[in-house]
Amino acid sequence: MTAETSYHFHVMRRALEEIDAAALAGEALSLDALAGRMQMSPAHFQRLFSQWVGVSPKRYQQYLALGHAKALLRDRFTTLEAASAVGLSGSSRLHDMFLRWEAMTPGEFAKGGAGLEIFWGWFESPFGPALVMATEKGICGIGFAAEAGAEVTMEDLLARWPDATFTEDPTALRPWVQAAFGETTGEARLYLIGAPFQIKVWEALLTIPTGHVTTYSEIAGAIGHPKAVRAVGTAVGRNPISWLIPCHRAIRKSGALGGYHWGLPVKRALLAWESARAEAG
Repeated sequence: MTAETSYHFHVMRRALEEIDAAALAGEALSLDALAGRMQMSPAHFQRLFSQWVGVSPKRYQQYLALGHAKALLRDRFTTLEAASAVGLSGSSRLHDMFLRWEAMTPGEFAKGGAGLEIFWGWFESPFGPALVMATEKGICGIGFAAEAGAEVTMEDLLARWPDATFTEDPTALRPWVQAAFGETTGEARLYLIGAPFQIKVWEALLTIPTGHVTTYSEIAGAIGHPKAVRAVGTAVGRNPISWLIPCHRAIRKSGALGGYHWGLPVKRALLAWESARAEAG
């Protein structure tokens, strides 16, 4: 990342935080107000924001409105069984991010991470500070600290694999992280560490196209357990690889966002970001 790109990245992250804080208060920020807070001219800020997010600041704020999830459910609802049958997953995260993944075997999972070396590092993301963890096979954990805080986020991911060996090495992770957050066109590799039922749920999440949503009950049906909606919700909540395994795309039938492990403001930002990029594409 060049110095100029890094600077613009941090400006856009701060702008998104300002927009989200205003949205939670039921307010919208004018272009002049946002540009002033970023110490830029309105024209320069509008151009830069549109380049990074894909739409204007005004349009992006509309995606953060409380009714956006209901609109997604109405206009971009994905029936997972039908999507699989017609190959809709071809436009999903798997393909538009050149993402490859493999899963740990049930026997390996039962060992609690024993024998695994997991590398970790902190990175800036469009959604605030991100803690990323990975084995030599791929990213196994992404946690967002904007709401939970760095200490809680670290404790949360460390507890997922209590018997693993953890080594701080952000340099080794950087290429995968840059691909994960769209800074490069490289390949992001994943390593799914979970119980067999959880991995089935996470596989289903990976088939939801970018900019679309589905419901917990749809996921339950797609994995062959239509009555296990509550268990599906738990597995969605335990997804360790936020953003790349898109648990933020699972919402309730009513159009309510439901829960999100790293905080609902982060979930709203993820959905708004994806909607903006999908529209721009």
